[in-house]
Amino acid sequence: MDRQTLLTALGEFPQKIPHQATILESVDCGAYLREKVEYSTEPGDRIRAYLCLPKSRKVKSPAIFCHHQHDWNFTLGKSESVGLAGNPDQRYAAELAERGYITFAPDAIGFEERNRTAGTAETLCLELTTRLVTGRTLTAKILHDASVGIDYLESRAEVDPTRIGFLGHSYGGRMAIWLPAIDQRIRASVSHAGCISYRDSLTPDAGVQMEFCIPSITNICDIADIAALVSPTPLLISACADDTWSRGAQQLYDSSIAAFPAPNLQLKLWPGPHAFTPPMRQAAYLFLDQHLLSEDSHPYQSATHPAQNPGKEKGTK
Repeated sequence: MDRQTLLTALGEFPQKIPHQATILESVDCGAYLREKVEYSTEPGDRIRAYLCLPKSRKVKSPAIFCHHQHDWNFTLGKSESVGLAGNPDQRYAAELAERGYITFAPDAIGFEERNRTAGTAETLCLELTTRLVTGRTLTAKILHDASVGIDYLESRAEVDPTRIGFLGHSYGGRMAIWLPAIDQRIRASVSHAGCISYRDSLTPDAGVQMEFCIPSITNICDIADIAALVSPTPLLISACADDTWSRGAQQLYDSSIAAFPAPNLQLKLWPGPHAFTPPMRQAAYLFLDQHLLSEDSHPYQSATHPAQNPGKEKGTK
């Protein structure tokens, strides 16, 4: 499958417009400044996000798009990624900022400040169904919004546009495969606990996430075909052995590896359930370091979460 076939299946994308970005607040977090920003993605839709700017950064620094999890908690999004609420293991935007990266954490549609229905799933149900009956997909919308997020990062003078990465857990892990498949400005991506295929989702204990409901998509492709489109961008598939949303990780790797130059596709298999523990995050950060930092940038690495039990790894020598 080529990229155009996927784009055709996704249907019409929203129209990009000028960002008209504003900075709503700036908070000193010690090692970095955390800005709350707002910008336009299409007519009538504005997104709020956190942008973390390390005080130790160089003039042009690498940036990581940090996509939040799902967890059926629609009251949280960007705030969990920067550590203001929720699970401390989800504060990877804050940890990467402490490590020296510029980090960017927006709300996905239906979450936190983009939820219009008192923190329920009804916002996403409406966003999905109104698109499907008019021949569009919610998948095109979420990918559009994320691509506009990359546009916004490129517009910031502090960001090196040649060193933009992506990291996500769960829902974010799915996006870490989908977005670089259609937007090759991402130079390295880490998908954690979000690599389940459509085939493996068609069971009562899984199901297809609303954001990825695309008419007849299984007649066209599955997640391995989409992952192959990420090539040659380095991609780490990080998966948990007892996790529904990591189901099929080995098969995904085996089916996609031929599309990548060695060793740009890597697989880490971890014991345990759906989680993003300190050792898992450390492995993700090291992968991003490897592909986004020059050799003299390694002092940015943090000893806060030393790697332990690094998991079973494939795709490295």
